[in-house]
Amino acid sequence: MRTLIRSVLPALLVLAVASVSGASAYGQQQQNTPPPTPPSQAQPTRSPGGDVGSGAGDIGKGAGRAAGNVAKGTGKGAADLVTLHPVKGAGNIGKGVGVGAKDAGVGAAKGTGKIAKGTGRGIGHIFHHSHKDNPPADPGPPTN
Repeated sequence: MRTLIRSVLPALLVLAVASVSGASAYGQQQQNTPPPTPPSQAQPTRSPGGDVGSGAGDIGKGAGRAAGNVAKGTGKGAADLVTLHPVKGAGNIGKGVGVGAKDAGVGAAKGTGKIAKGTGRGIGHIFHHSHKDNPPADPGPPTN
């Protein structure tokens, strides 16, 4: 039993330090968000490129939240394993991974939807809105 603890303990300590540092870096990233702008009366619609960019941002946010939750769960689980609470530690690791997977899935779904919407609107501009730039030709004076 002691040899098992001696072989697992250093690995768990390294894992705990890595997860705590990852969780603190994740917390610092969220504090840099700009304040929301007050809604104006006539807000312009977002361009197709804006939809694609916003979708990519949503995917990134989901991945960031997932990484933070996985790190948080791993840190708690490693601490529980060090204090000889293996069942509770495994539960915390599983919970962190589960919540992280949910966040990654939500971010990917929202982001993919926005990217698809922006791509569809961009292609629609090519095929459906090109007529507005070329007005119909003037038929000229009527002939009797």
